[in-house]
Amino acid sequence: MISSNSRKKRSWKTIGPPDAVCGYAKLHGLFDDAMVCTKTLYTYIDMGLLGVKNIDLPLKVRLNTKKKRIRQNKRVLGRSIEERPAEVAQREEFGHWEIDTVIGKKSQDDALMTLTERKTRKEIIVRVAAKNSEAVSASIADLRNNYGSLFSHVFKTITADNGSEFADLGLSVKNVETEVYVTHPYTSSERGTNERHNGLIRRFIPKGKAIASVSDVTISYAENWCNQLPRKILGYRTPEECFQEELALLA
Repeated sequence: MISSNSRKKRSWKTIGPPDAVCGYAKLHGLFDDAMVCTKTLYTYIDMGLLGVKNIDLPLKVRLNTKKKRIRQNKRVLGRSIEERPAEVAQREEFGHWEIDTVIGKKSQDDALMTLTERKTRKEIIVRVAAKNSEAVSASIADLRNNYGSLFSHVFKTITADNGSEFADLGLSVKNVETEVYVTHPYTSSERGTNERHNGLIRRFIPKGKAIASVSDVTISYAENWCNQLPRKILGYRTPEECFQEELALLA
């Protein structure tokens, strides 16, 4: 039997941002003219009128006070992001991805490889055997097999950081038109979309929890949750909707 406390601890993970809730409801006419605005919904939360608290909204309570620093004492493992085409930054063209790995305990157990498409915000989460280049290359090979001849159209560019696990990323897309770029050392903001999604994943897989202990069901659920979350920047459509539209144009 699951206690009420257990249900509360789990239920907040499925709560979307208030703005996404309001925008999605208005887009689909769920409450006609009775739907409150985002500001009002936040006010209700602050007043304790809803079963949701500010602590359940990690993006609201999170505050980063650290100043940005660019350190130069780390080697670059590929073509610099400075060589990346300017149109990638504009998010108007489909097929440009950011990649990272997510770990649990600081050990050599399983990790997650995450890919985020910059235009549609489509998220791909793949379990990898370890945080190393061999495991990443094997997962990229699986993606190549899954997408076949469409791979280089779906994955036009992939932007990674200087992690050693991406040392062979360029080789893993050899013989296709996919280009790989590397951010400046210690500048995660240059993969901001992917970093943002990694934060969403942490709602389901907390830091310090061994990835090996996380079920495939949980990983799949986290991926689906990210892809089914309405986004204001997408006109309150979901990443999955937008991604499927782009795939249809390639068919």
